[in-house]
Amino acid sequence: MRVLVVEDEVRMAALIKRGLEEDGYAVDVAATGTDAIWQAGEFPYDAVLLDVMLPGADGFEVCRKLREDGRWAPILMLTARDEVTDRIRGLDVGADDYLTKPFSFGELAARVRALIRRGGGDRPTVLRVGDLALDPASRRAWRGEHELVLSTKEFALLELFLRHPDEVLSRTTILEHVWDFAYDGVSNVIDQYVSYLRRKVDRPYGVEQIETVRGAGYRLRSPAVDHRAARTE
Repeated sequence: MRVLVVEDEVRMAALIKRGLEEDGYAVDVAATGTDAIWQAGEFPYDAVLLDVMLPGADGFEVCRKLREDGRWAPILMLTARDEVTDRIRGLDVGADDYLTKPFSFGELAARVRALIRRGGGDRPTVLRVGDLALDPASRRAWRGEHELVLSTKEFALLELFLRHPDEVLSRTTILEHVWDFAYDGVSNVIDQYVSYLRRKVDRPYGVEQIETVRGAGYRLRSPAVDHRAARTE
């Protein structure tokens, strides 16, 4: 397994590198954000250990850039700052875990193992299907360059569709993910909110992306996919 350590403190970088090598990892070190972006773009890493305070581009910017470039290796952010806002910011730009200095190497190694087990599948910070986009962190959504004004439930419903493009979502599935277990409202609430969402997301832009699948539920269609058995109501 190959790991990239991004740390500008020479002694800290050497300690982490030595410990990981003793655990059997191949370890590369980058001392700046610019070097980290280049190395992560050139080599296939199984995990990235990324310090927040770096010369040039800081760890937040490095993480955001890697995710924007489609680099999905799990990222563990390391920082001496223990503020909640920093942890939130790190996770929102695409980090998978956060460890505050000083830390024990045993904990660091355990977190690296957990990240590698999780793997590096696509986990974009902004969800996109065609020209439809949604940023869960900022609670904003767009159709092309036009920002959409959505209610809380409409936003949650759109996020669910964008996380499962081209999948048929049953009404039960939608209810379980968008409404809590205590919901005891009208039985056609799903159909109502799909209708609300279409009025804001599809119809003003002349598209029919949210489909009704007879007897099954609803589906958000990718522009390149043709589902002839479906119809939009």
